[in-house]
Amino acid sequence: MVSEDRPIDLNAALEPYVGVAIVTLGIAVVVLLALVIVQARRIGRLGARLDGITRGEDGRSLEAVLDAHLDKVFSVANDVDDLSARSALLEASGRRAVQRVGLVRYNPFEETGGNQSFALAMTDANGDGVVISSLHARAGTRLYAKSVVAGRSDAALSAEEAEALRIALTTTPSRGSPGAAEKAGASV
Repeated sequence: MVSEDRPIDLNAALEPYVGVAIVTLGIAVVVLLALVIVQARRIGRLGARLDGITRGEDGRSLEAVLDAHLDKVFSVANDVDDLSARSALLEASGRRAVQRVGLVRYNPFEETGGNQSFALAMTDANGDGVVISSLHARAGTRLYAKSVVAGRSDAALSAEEAEALRIALTTTPSRGSPGAAEKAGASV
């Protein structure tokens, strides 16, 4: 049986391990100190990068930079709205502009030389416009104009005027041009 009267000597029990504990704690302090130095350098570099991000070109704060960008975004949005309104006006007026042209040159009289007479049809996107005819003879030149609404004339058209109107109505604004219509009509 063990007697309980005898005191335990903790100093004698720990004394052989004190040197090892001191060396181990010393190594731990050195390692932790190295980790603190590495982390301090990382935090310093991160702080410098963050300062570079949050400062503008002239050293302003991130808030000032964001305010400037928001002002620019609102300005661009206003410009886009203005351009949209102007574009709508141009598109509306462009529909009424001459977009399709048909030209037929011909010789109505055998005694004159060359195809000096012509029929010119000019219409907008809706087919509204005018057909202008020129009859050239030795005695003079006469001009005639006939209105066109929705691709039809209210007056009778000659064969050349009808052909010029057909060329104009079949010519698309994106691919056709007055020169192309003239070449197509010159063979008639």
